[in-house]
Amino acid sequence: MLAFLLPAVMFQYVARAQEQWTPLFNGRDINDWIVKIHHHETGDNFGNTFRVQDSTIQVRYDQYGSFNEQYGHLYYKVPFSYYHLKLEYRFTGEWVKSAPSYTVLNSGVMYHSQDPRTMPKEQDWPISIEMQFLAGLDDGKPRPTGNMCSPGTHIVYEGKLDTRHCINSTSKTYSKDEWIQAELIVLGDSLITHIINGDTVLRYSKPQIGGPVVNRYDPKQKQDGKLLNAGFIALQSEGQPIDFRNIRILNLEGRLSRE
Repeated sequence: MLAFLLPAVMFQYVARAQEQWTPLFNGRDINDWIVKIHHHETGDNFGNTFRVQDSTIQVRYDQYGSFNEQYGHLYYKVPFSYYHLKLEYRFTGEWVKSAPSYTVLNSGVMYHSQDPRTMPKEQDWPISIEMQFLAGLDDGKPRPTGNMCSPGTHIVYEGKLDTRHCINSTSKTYSKDEWIQAELIVLGDSLITHIINGDTVLRYSKPQIGGPVVNRYDPKQKQDGKLLNAGFIALQSEGQPIDFRNIRILNLEGRLSRE
């Protein structure tokens, strides 16, 4: 049983004897997912960017020419609000050299995202919060994973509104080609917890719309200051091949009690 202390209220994660984890990925296809890639219409899986092989969702760029800022996201078909998400990822292959340098061994999972069908063709990033995944570089410097990044959003960190685009977690540095288990516990617009390989590495609260790092959006979608209590989950593509597997969710709606 996990307990989360919030201002003036205790939320308790009530797990039943038989937890009903639901697979989001069936291991065969991505028919339950929606593709949105920058410069392309929603639903256009340009270059077969997102594909399935060996029971994994693979992100690949072998059918690209220049990367041309074709940042992509693969969205599960329905939104969620209170949940525990688990997945495994590994970086692999060769980074696309025409992509921005910060995208080397860099990807993530977006949550509380806007519906991809509300994104214009030329919108680069979804208004969302990202659990960012990184792997270590050849320089030997620490490079944590399970960080928080915020395209078009802000969060409250250590009790204060934090407008930094990214906040590092306390995780270890992991290598390319290593499978990593990531967990994301989302309690609506209250507490968010990032877990890497069983270790809690970051906590923050009150995800909300605001700030830059998202461009050419429909203004109706960016209501700055609005708390985000639900949204879509999406896997990211931004120039580095990556694999995802064992993607599953425990819906916590109705499993939280106040004391």
